[in-house]
Amino acid sequence: METYKGLPIYEFTIDGEGLAVDAVALVDKPAIKKDFQAFSEDAQLFNFSVQDEERHIISGALMLAETPIFRTDSKRGDFYCKFSKDTIEQIAVKFFENGSQKNVNFMHDGKLIDGFVMFESFITDLDRGILPMKGFEDVPNGSWFGSFKVNNEEAWQLIKDGSVKGFSVEGLFNLTLPSQDSFWDELEDILNS
Repeated sequence: METYKGLPIYEFTIDGEGLAVDAVALVDKPAIKKDFQAFSEDAQLFNFSVQDEERHIISGALMLAETPIFRTDSKRGDFYCKFSKDTIEQIAVKFFENGSQKNVNFMHDGKLIDGFVMFESFITDLDRGILPMKGFEDVPNGSWFGSFKVNNEEAWQLIKDGSVKGFSVEGLFNLTLPSQDSFWDELEDILNS
């Protein structure tokens, strides 16, 4: 069993009916530990301050591939979970197939906020030359990024004053322990290369 900091690592998947990411929450403490960035009209990068009221764009990492995220629940206790780059690609495709680009809320409260739309999205893929955005050069290959246009003054004020600092996807997932067979398959691949 794969572990991180002495705890098991489960893997999130979306194999199954009704499993998908259906919204993005603006949160004060992103589980991926990466804040989004806000951009002004002259496209200079800044964090949580506004130089120009015109563009109202926030950009950042939505999901980081192969990155352990701490969780706890009554069934499993403390554990970590992660998304593979293949699962992230499946999630992003399904997100757009389902038309979820406008589904944004605050702090996972379930109430969609008007005035948001995702207008850019990409998954880093070094083999295809798709690099992380500036300021996120250290993220793993296969991570998902997005940019939202914010046409909601109240929400923009919360972004400007730092009340929300990043993205957190929400949806329904399978949570499984990777099988021992996959461990041995991976070990064999490593030894053969």
